[in-house]
Amino acid sequence: MTTATRPDVVDSSAASREQIPPEAGWDLVVVGGGTAGIVGAKTAAQLGARVLLIERERPGGDCLWTGCVPSKALLAAAAAAANARTAGRFGVDVSEVRVDFARVMQHVHGAIAHIAPIDSPEALREAGVEVLTGEAVFTGASTVEVDGQSIAFRQALIATGAAPAVPPIPGLRETAYLTSETIWDLTELPDDLVVLGGGSIGVELGQAFARLGSSVTVVEGLPRIMSREDEYAAALVAAALADDGVRVLTGQPVARVESGAETGGTLVLADDTRVPFGRLVVAVGRSPRTSDLGLESAGVEVGKGGYLTVDDHLRTTNKRIWAAGDLTGHPQFTHTAGVHGSLAASNAVLGLPRTVDLSAIPRVTYTHPEVASVGEPTDPLGDGLRLQEVRHDDLDRAVAEAETAGVSRLAIDAKGRIRGATVVGPRAGESLGELTLAVSKGLRTRDLVGVIHPYPTFNDGPWNAAVADAKRSLTQPVVRAGLRVVVGARRWWVSR
Repeated sequence: MTTATRPDVVDSSAASREQIPPEAGWDLVVVGGGTAGIVGAKTAAQLGARVLLIERERPGGDCLWTGCVPSKALLAAAAAAANARTAGRFGVDVSEVRVDFARVMQHVHGAIAHIAPIDSPEALREAGVEVLTGEAVFTGASTVEVDGQSIAFRQALIATGAAPAVPPIPGLRETAYLTSETIWDLTELPDDLVVLGGGSIGVELGQAFARLGSSVTVVEGLPRIMSREDEYAAALVAAALADDGVRVLTGQPVARVESGAETGGTLVLADDTRVPFGRLVVAVGRSPRTSDLGLESAGVEVGKGGYLTVDDHLRTTNKRIWAAGDLTGHPQFTHTAGVHGSLAASNAVLGLPRTVDLSAIPRVTYTHPEVASVGEPTDPLGDGLRLQEVRHDDLDRAVAEAETAGVSRLAIDAKGRIRGATVVGPRAGESLGELTLAVSKGLRTRDLVGVIHPYPTFNDGPWNAAVADAKRSLTQPVVRAGLRVVVGARRWWVSR
């Protein structure tokens, strides 16, 4: 396998290699240049603090280089191929679909290159953040060392993120497996791809490569894929994967991996099922990058699974050191990392008591159809909640686009407040903003009903679910009796 040429915005100028003056008196030293670190550093600088960001490789983090950006670019290319193949349902004849994988990857890396300057060292310096490239190791409660240089700080923010987890399966380490970080080095489309892991990353990559032309098998040891999501939502995605030719095996963990020639091999499941592969992608979750940071010397406690112990203000067990992003044990999303990075930085440099709110964190799996969720689960429902749903079979926009395999579900409490939501369908993530606001602010279904929505959109699904719930309240005996009195009085007044 050859390695694709990647755009690289690492600043190799002399300025990036200069020694940072030890007497600089940094108000905040940020360790890690991913989303949490960049947002935290910029926030602190905007507040007037002297900020140093230390990044071992290149700013931007997993989201830019190996996560959100490349995966969505790949999914866009895969969607184009799938749409061309199914164009006949609209009366459009596309006689041949040919995928040029090299050009697909050029598109992927082109998207990275287009966005990368936003997170570059130059852009950070323009925002008032000094940048130092190197490996950071804490040497005390208020000092960090970078390549032999000791740097003192008043406050520090650890934002080193997480890396793909590799399970201790016999034989796996001896296999030339790929992860969500290394799959972007492919230059040829795999003929036979097996994805180990049926979570969001696994199903996104599996569907994308199947649509591009690979023969794909997704292996998940749990009874179903997307185990953290609404079961009905996961079933819709499973059906979509099958339509795209993806073979899904669930309920049997991998017992061992047998290496084959070069990059191939065989997964052997617990029931002795053998799953041969040409290429293997391991997508079973992510582990925090907290080792080799000298955290013990800094008095920073590391808890179960390698996650840092933080309080509700994102402060670690060292009162001078804060943490944000994937290494905190909070939901591992870019948007969470960014918001919490800003919160931790402002708490650190201003002494604010702001606390994290985990009650309304949205999440989206960017398969086709997308699965978007926020707040309380819609399956299973919590105590005191009721479910209101609209299936997209009769959703006008879905019918017009022949995309009726979807659903909008709301979890509603006794006061009519929207406590959680799940939406499945094209661009479901675009419908989630309004629902996230509703969950965050305790809005009721009738609050949504009272807002004029554009028609026709896929967002009619959540809105129609809210309308249905509002109509439901009109059927309650007390409400019906009251309405009869009001209507009767009005009738008498108009007719007298």
